[in-house]
Parts: sequence; C-alpha cells; structure tokens
Amino acid sequence: MQLIRLLKDWTLPVAIGTGCVVYIIFALVPQLDGFATAAAPVFDAMLPMFMFLVLFVTFCKVDFRKLRPVAWHWWVGVFQLLCVGAVMAAVLAFGLSGNLLILAEALLTCIISPCASAAPVVTQKLGGNLEEMTTYTFLSNFITALMIPVCFPLLDSEREMHFLAAFALILYKVFTVLVVPMLLAYVVKHHVKNLCQRIVSVKDLSYYLWGCSLLIVSGTTMKNIFHAETTLVFMLLIAIGSLLLCVFQFACGRAIGSKFGETVNAGQGLGQKNTAFAIWIACTYLSPLSAVGPGCYILWQNIINSIEIWQAQKHISNK
Repeated sequence: MQLIRLLKDWTLPVAIGTGCVVYIIFALVPQLDGFATAAAPVFDAMLPMFMFLVLFVTFCKVDFRKLRPVAWHWWVGVFQLLCVGAVMAAVLAFGLSGNLLILAEALLTCIISPCASAAPVVTQKLGGNLEEMTTYTFLSNFITALMIPVCFPLLDSEREMHFLAAFALILYKVFTVLVVPMLLAYVVKHHVKNLCQRIVSVKDLSYYLWGCSLLIVSGTTMKNIFHAETTLVFMLLIAIGSLLLCVFQFACGRAIGSKFGETVNAGQGLGQKNTAFAIWIACTYLSPLSAVGPGCYILWQNIINSIEIWQAQKHISNK
C-alpha cells in the first residue's frame, strides 16, 4: 500500500525517471539494439494517442458554457509577448551567432511555445479553474501561431518562411491536437452521457494517462541529449538556462495571477509549456541543437509540477 501511495503522490517524477533509465539501458546494452529499433515507431505512435486521450478525458469534465477569456489571460499573454520581444531584441542588437545564438534559440522556444495541452490536468489537481485554463490553452496556441512566423525569419535572414504557410501549419497541428479531442468530448458529453459519466467517475484518469505520455517524452528527451553534437559544458549551459527560465516563468505567472486571485491558473498558464511542440519548432525552423532547451524544460517543469501537487495534497490532508 505504501508503494502504491508513493506512486500516486510522485507519478510525474517516477514517470520521468523510468523513461530516462529505460532509454539509458537500451542505449548502453548493444544486445537490445534490435528491439529498440523495432519499438521506436510503436512509441512514436503511442505518444499522440496518449495525448489525445489525456485531452479527451479532461474535456469530458469541462463545462463548455464557461469557456470565455478572463482578465489574467490577457496579462499573461502580453507578458509572453514582451519576453519574446526581449530575447529577439538581444539577438538582433548584439548580433548573436554560433553557440550564443543556439542558446538564445533554445530559450526562445521555451518562451514562445504555447501553454501545455496537459496544463488543465495539473491545474485541476491543484484546485484551479479547469474552464479558464482550457480557454487559455487555445488562446496561447493562437498567440504562438502568430509570433513564430514573425520572429523566426529574423533569427536567420537566409531562412525562408512564409507567414501564411507557417501560420496554417501551426494551426493545423493545434486543430489535430486540441480541437478534435474537444469536439469528440463535446459529442460524448451531450449525446453519450452514460459513457461520459463513466469516464469522469474514474478519479485522476487523465493525470495517469499524462504520466504514461511523460514516460515516453522523457525517453525521447534523453535520446536527443545523448545524440546532441556539442560539448558537455554547452549542454549544461543550456540545461541551467532552461531551469532558470522555467522558475522565472512560473514565478512571474503566479505573480500576475495573484493580482486577480488566480495564482494557480496563471502560474501554470505561463510556466507549463507544450515542450513537445517546442522541440518540433526547434527542429523544423531553428538549429536542431536548440531542441535540447525544451527537452530539459520538460524535466524542470514537471519537477515543479510534482512539488506543487505534493504541497496541494499535503494541505488537503492537513485540513
């Protein structure tokens, strides 16, 4: 029973640790190469499925009549825009290149990427407002879709990027990841009510599904780190930079939210990032090495999430 309790309380770090350890084992044991090669496409297919299920289960609990923008959404969105502007100004003003440019790109992807699709799951665990968090997730993705085609061509004048093409591609990914599970959840919630009640009745189902997806993401992160063609010192610099940025964004989000009585929501909205999306944009539009930044950010944000959840559960148990 104590082991089960431990797994429930520390689902996120256990998932992260398991994913990292499993990848390291496969990387260091040559006899497992064949199995690893065969299993890779299976895990690549499983990750979108888990994320789809996480959002579908979460949206089954949403009151769709309450999905509307509120004040903290705009303040957090504006703060994100200012942070992106600050990084872009530093890159252009100092003419950054080489490793400094890669470091700036690694941090920029962690700022410009949208709020994590799983943020409503953690917000609900922390006692926040599920509908407000869901609304901001959509708003954040739209802001990101506007910023990337404007900012990324400025980082490299030789990089060709057409605004409408990039905007449409990002919105397509948002549609498949967010809109489709929401539409399905809406149909189930209003027309297959028995199924919806069964899904909702399973406590923390979306949270544990997210833990499963995090296990796969952690393994992928370790793979990117192991295959990064750079020095250990520069890798540590990116890791430390992403850690400081992660703490900064969570702290600033909570500070903004405290002005509106929405500390939890705004903290998660600004701090918890869609790192899978960030890795994709880094590999697609920037230096692939910059993907190490959001890869490390995955670990830091989920350590913070684990601490927050532990504190929230401790507070509840002490009542």
